[in-house]
Amino acid sequence: PDLSGYEKFGLGNVKYNISRIHVTVVEFPSASISLIPGTGIKLAIGNASLTVDMNWNIRTWMFKDSGRGTVYISKVFVTAIFSTPLDNMGHTSVSLTSCRTTSGDIDIKLNGKS
Repeated sequence: PDLSGYEKFGLGNVKYNISRIHVTVVEFPSASISLIPGTGIKLAIGNASLTVDMNWNIRTWMFKDSGRGTVYISKVFVTAIFSTPLDNMGHTSVSLTSCRTTSGDIDIKLNGKS
């Protein structure tokens, strides 16, 4: 979905809109799944990255600008634990017990008229 809103900075408001958001690249160079006895499943993703392309525009009382942008997020680490209990009928269900995510670097490039 598109993102829009405004932020208050110093002497005025900055109105922004981010549209046409597309994830163009996702890389999982290190991923593993392991069983945790009596608990469920552990998913570990290491050093992942993703690239997102978008259109953007901003407007203030003094100027306006718009263009294309790219966000590159790297060094993403995710650890998720899923429980896998059996219900009364003996069917397995899956639910997220815990999740921890960290990212190391975010590089934002904005190309606009200004």
